[in-house]
Amino acid sequence: MVWRQGAGVNGEQQIEVAIIHRPRYDDWSIPKGKLVPGESDLEGAIREIAEETGYRVRVGRPLGEVTYVKRMGTEDRQKVVRYWSMFAEGGMFTPTREVDQLRWVPVAEAVDILTTDRDQKVMQAFASLPALARTVLLVRHGSAGSRSSWDGDDHSRPLDDLGRAQSDGLTWLLTRFDVRDIVSSHYARCTMTVEPLSSAVGLSIREEFLLSEDGYPGREHDAATMLRNLGADNSAAVACSHGDMIPELVHRIALEDGYEIETPVPSKKGSVWSLTFSGQQLIAAEYFPPLAN
Repeated sequence: MVWRQGAGVNGEQQIEVAIIHRPRYDDWSIPKGKLVPGESDLEGAIREIAEETGYRVRVGRPLGEVTYVKRMGTEDRQKVVRYWSMFAEGGMFTPTREVDQLRWVPVAEAVDILTTDRDQKVMQAFASLPALARTVLLVRHGSAGSRSSWDGDDHSRPLDDLGRAQSDGLTWLLTRFDVRDIVSSHYARCTMTVEPLSSAVGLSIREEFLLSEDGYPGREHDAATMLRNLGADNSAAVACSHGDMIPELVHRIALEDGYEIETPVPSKKGSVWSLTFSGQQLIAAEYFPPLAN
């Protein structure tokens, strides 16, 4: 769901969304396409948007998935399409044989123009919550061996080879969002996990005691409040912490806000929880497993 802020009535800004016309089907739809081998869902979504619209995008909140059956030759096949809200940073549409028109229209107009009910429902899911929201990317540090096999101070236990590979994968994922702030537990394995991101986006890492194994116990509410206040609308903040804290933090925030979430809450080393807030209210949550195992 590619969107931007356009000029509305009386010069006031309004949300506009991109819809495309496909001559093969003579329909108006939301950009989508098939994955190539080895490609993650999010990679495929970003690539397809670039191919079909010509725009570069920043990732926002998840919009769920649509399942339907399509006739392929002599058999029916189930199709599953995942959607995200994505802000258009820039670009230019060029007509192709696959997509010959692109229109930027207000959401209400888009619902009327879209051909299929399933696209209309995705558009309505996008419109049901604020487009201008904050994203907090809660990262579990990468692999750092085991606590029992480390002879030194546990605060200084570094990432191992797998952890460094996970950190590189995280950098690709996290830079798909508009990261404006990076905070981390002061433990070495946490700061090392987000150092490549820090270098990539040119931001320093702020150490946050509440995200550490020393500062979290007994101050769980303070840690959740701190996360709720990170970042700004239409941008993202990254917070790196520990595996024995992240599931409880995510569950606490979701429970307080009445947001349904899977339990037990997963949190593998090198994984990310994308938490979307409107004000301080959690409106969406998505788990990204580690890109290296």
